[in-house]
This record gives sequence, structure tokens and C-alpha cells, in this order.
Amino acid sequence: MSLPVARVLPLVGPAHLDREFDYLVTAEQDAAAQPGVRVRVRFAGRLVDGFLLERAERSEHQGRLAPLHRVVSPERVLPEELRALVEAVAARYAGTRGEVVRLAIPPRHARAETAPAQPRPGPSQPRPELGHPDGWSRYEHGAAFATALAEGRAPRGVWSALPGESWPRRFAELAAVAAASGRASVLVAPDARDVRLLADACRDALGPQAVAVVTADAGPSARYSQWLAALRGRVWCVVGTRAAMFAPVPQLGLVAIWDDGDENHHEQRAPYYHAREVAILRARESGCALLVAGHVVTPQSKLLVDSGWAHGVRASRAELRAAAPRIAAAGEREAELARDPLARSARLPGSAFAAARAALDAGSPVLVQTPRKGYLAALSCARCRVAARCRHCRGPLVLGQSGGLRCGWCGEAEANFACAACGAQKVRAGVRGAERTAEEFGRAFPGTRVSHSAGERIIERVPSSAMLVVATPGAEPRVENGGYGAALLLDAWQLLERPHLRAVEQAAQAWFHAAAFVRPAAQGGRVVITADAASRAVEALIRWDPWWLAAQELADREELGFTPAVRMASVEGEAAAVERFLAAVALPETADVLGPVELDEDEGCRQVRMLLRAPRQHGAALSAALRAARAVVSAKGEGEGVRVRVDPAHIG
Repeated sequence: MSLPVARVLPLVGPAHLDREFDYLVTAEQDAAAQPGVRVRVRFAGRLVDGFLLERAERSEHQGRLAPLHRVVSPERVLPEELRALVEAVAARYAGTRGEVVRLAIPPRHARAETAPAQPRPGPSQPRPELGHPDGWSRYEHGAAFATALAEGRAPRGVWSALPGESWPRRFAELAAVAAASGRASVLVAPDARDVRLLADACRDALGPQAVAVVTADAGPSARYSQWLAALRGRVWCVVGTRAAMFAPVPQLGLVAIWDDGDENHHEQRAPYYHAREVAILRARESGCALLVAGHVVTPQSKLLVDSGWAHGVRASRAELRAAAPRIAAAGEREAELARDPLARSARLPGSAFAAARAALDAGSPVLVQTPRKGYLAALSCARCRVAARCRHCRGPLVLGQSGGLRCGWCGEAEANFACAACGAQKVRAGVRGAERTAEEFGRAFPGTRVSHSAGERIIERVPSSAMLVVATPGAEPRVENGGYGAALLLDAWQLLERPHLRAVEQAAQAWFHAAAFVRPAAQGGRVVITADAASRAVEALIRWDPWWLAAQELADREELGFTPAVRMASVEGEAAAVERFLAAVALPETADVLGPVELDEDEGCRQVRMLLRAPRQHGAALSAALRAARAVVSAKGEGEGVRVRVDPAHIG
């Protein structure tokens, strides 16, 4: 045996133990103990799981090596490409490899490993036909992207889809193009509903046996079976939610993510990665093609295009005019205001009622979108509803524990609030849920069927007949054989005034998504949003210009010094623990610190949040400093209860 030493990554919690440890490989284990397999080792007096990373001829350890307790399975579930991605994600998010591996590789099921295997696609199996990705010709750089993929190159694009576009079919076309060139694809969608649509489209394009679906909803055994099919190269395409972005397919040709602004793409467990960033890292590590897509364009995606790293894939204005519904803000015209002075503030102004009535009379369904129950708007002016903002950093004002106003971002107190728009000194907050809205519309349109889609009661599809569908953002049903005749976007100001940095972005995402379900204007499709047309998000919706909105948001982030214009990290926990952690962080000279901001108390302990930020070019140094500090405080036994999030989803 020429390589008797196994370098193992034990899956133990403390950050300072995120390193390899050497063990001895016995003669009986030699054949099975290959890089990437699961092993059990004795560590600190107990048996723990781990992964064998590599074999070596000798160890630098001076003492006697303990033997591997056992090789759990000869399946090499951590191949070299996945190992490199795990390290890149851990470095990007100041995490440990163990944290990433637990999220990237599903738990083992022995029966799945021994199940009969399907034939492996390859030279002995015919590749799928190239097909005709004609749908991409509607977009600038779309046909070029498909051509480059077919030629084995690695194009990178940010795609803003037209309203009414069948994005699952477009994704499936690209997967077929990649497969025809002998390469596999990984396609990620935000939730199970979108995954089902995408999987069906890919099966139609590639065949039912060529697609693996990796989601937690499938159950542990089925999920592991599908993951193994990807690992063994038995499928051309992997479809799933955010964890599927780690699917270890051989000969990867394309990674694509739909609706990258959706919150479901944020992992809620350490190291709190975002699937879009994992896709970017994977494209860089493996040299594959990348597509970031959605009806809206996020500031992060816009930055990819502005930097020249990716191309914008967008439709011409002529294509847009043919596909988009007519969109208007209630009360935007002086004539309407003269007839209905309360149009800007009424929950159902006259123009919205008229649009709904016209669609119903024509036999078409009407979508009514309302913020979901549980949305808590940031404080706003009680008179004019303009968001209450901090005079120091323009962050949202919230109620502090003492009852006074403070900034939700920088923590500065606001003793003498006055609305910047009208001068009023009182604030308000409130929201009405979808169930209440459904009741109200049932009374407003007597005799009309009203369906409610929200929370645990999500409707997948509705018939193309006269009915009202009240839904929360993300729960809108699709219409069978067509689209909605009209959509009413209610309480829009409440989405805009959420106490988050991404409030405008998320509001636009909800509105564009709903409007995309409506028929084109030439077929009578109308969208009415109950918001002031002066809002940039409303203006972008009316013009259907997500690129302009992304540019505006990115410019604001650059002015204020917030992500993605900078690399930012939040450190949260008990006040004394956070202070000890920050003392261990060797921040880059260009970094600065914001806070502390008081959080809710946890069992009587004072909880705070500190924000650290550095220029983008020093982002890797900031992440490395945070990762090193985690190891230092962990070695001292002082790291418990401190949460580190790099580029957090929310800082409000």
C-alpha cells in the first residue's frame, strides 16, 4: 500500500477544527478508502462522521496515527469539483467546510446506493437532439447565448424575461442544447411549484429518464437517489431548489437560476449562502455557462453586466409592447383625480374596480394581489404615508424597546421626527391580510366566485373563466389556457415601506411577477396598481423596465455604501460575545463598523447587531478576517451564540 495516510475532514462543529486530520488506512480499507468517500473516525474520544479528502504517503504528525474506524460507503460523494466549490463557498461566506458540506450533500441512504442503476448516458447512449431554441431569438444576445452553449463555450448572461414568457421551456431548451454538446445542466428555481414546472419542461425536452429532481420535499430516500443519479452521470439535467446548486454532475455545461431575487434562494442555516452566488462561484470554478434570470433584474445581477462579466439578455421594445399588458397607477391622471379625489389612497379606487369589472364581464379571471398576513410595514407618515427615514443613513425608522423611534440600520435614535414630505410628526403602520381582502371583494362583486391562495392553501391553477383570485406574492395561481384579464395590485405602498434594504426590489419583484400572468394589452389585459406613479418601482412596472430600476437601486446602494456596492457582514448575538468577537477580527484598513443596533432580548440577555463593510475589491479580505476570527473565538470557547452573515438578506 503506497499511500497509507488518509487526510480526513471530521464533521465537528467548532470553527477552529475546520481542518484535515491524518488517519491510518488499514489493508482491508485500502480499496474502498478513496478521496471523496464517507468515513467514521475516532475524534476526541468519540466516533464522528467525516469525509476522506486525499491519500498521502506520509503524515506530518509526529505521534502514532489512529486507524480509520470504517469506510461508510465506497461511493465518492465529495468529488474534486464539489470539494473545490465547498471551499469557495465557505471562504465567500466566512463559514466552515463542514457547514457547507452538510447542506451540499444529502444524508446517506444505503438502499439508494445499492438500487439497480439506469444506463449511463454517454458515447454508448444517444444524446438528446439539439432541438430548436427559437424562443431565445426574441431577446438580444439570446440566440448568441444558445449558439455559444451549443458550441461548447461558456457564455454568461442575465436574462429579463418578457411578461407571459414560458421560462421553464426556455430553460429546458438550453438544457437540451447543453446535452446535445455532451454536457449536463443544473437548473435551480425558488420553490417546489416552480421546480415542478421546470422538471416537466425538461422531461419534455430531454426525456423522462434524463432529469433528476433534487428537493427536500421528495423525502430523504428519493432525494438521495436522485442526487446519486446526478453524481453517477446518469442524467443530463438536475432540477431543484437552492441546495441543488451543489449537485455533482460530471461534465457540467450550464448552471441557471430563476428569480434570483426570491428570498427562498437564501439559505437560513450557517453559512447563510445565496444560491445565485453559489452559481457564480461554480461557473468560475468549473468554467461552465451561467444564466441568472427573472422578470426583474436584481442589483447584484446588474452589477455582473456592468462589470462586463456577463451579457444582458433582454427583449426589444417592440417585443415588449406586443407581450405586456396595459399597466397604470390608480390616480395617475388628473382627470381621474377630479372624479375620484381619494384614488391615490383608496384601497379599491374607481379605475381598479372598472378594470376588474371589464375583465369579469368578458369572462376572464381577475388576479388580486395583496401583501401576505404577517408583513409588517416600516413606520410611515400618518398623514401622507411616505416612509419614515433616518436622517443619518436613510434607513427605516422602527420602534425601539423603550418606545422611541430609532433607525433599523445604524441604530441612531430619532427624538424629533418630522415627515420629509409634509412635515407631520406622527407615524403609522399596518397591513390587511389576504383573507380579509377576499371577504371584501366577495361583497364588492356579489355573485362572483372568489378563490383565495396564500400560506398553506396555495392553488396551483385556475380555469380561464370569470372569477376573482385573491393571492399573496408568490402564491398566484396560473391560468389554464391563457392569462388573467386583469390584475389589481393592492396596498402597494405597504410593500415599498417594509423595513428592509431590499424593500423596493422585493416590491417590484412581486408586482412584475403578478403582471407577467396577465394577457397582453392587445388582448385586453390590464394591471392597476394602487400606488403613486412617482415611485421608481411603480414607474419601472408601468414601463416594464427592470433594467432601469436595477440601475437606480444599484446607484443608491453605492451612494449609501450597502451591498452589493460593498461587501457587508452582520455580527449578531449577546452584546459581550459580539464585542469579544469583533476584538478578534483583523479588519482590512478600508473596512468600517456600523452600530450597535439593539435587537430583541433573548432570555434576559442584551442582543445587538454590528455591521461591517468593506469595498468590493477587499471583500475577500473581509470574509477571510471573519473566518479567522471565528476560529480564534471558537478555540477560546467564546464563539457560542455569535452569528456571522456575509451580505445578509436583511439588515432591517
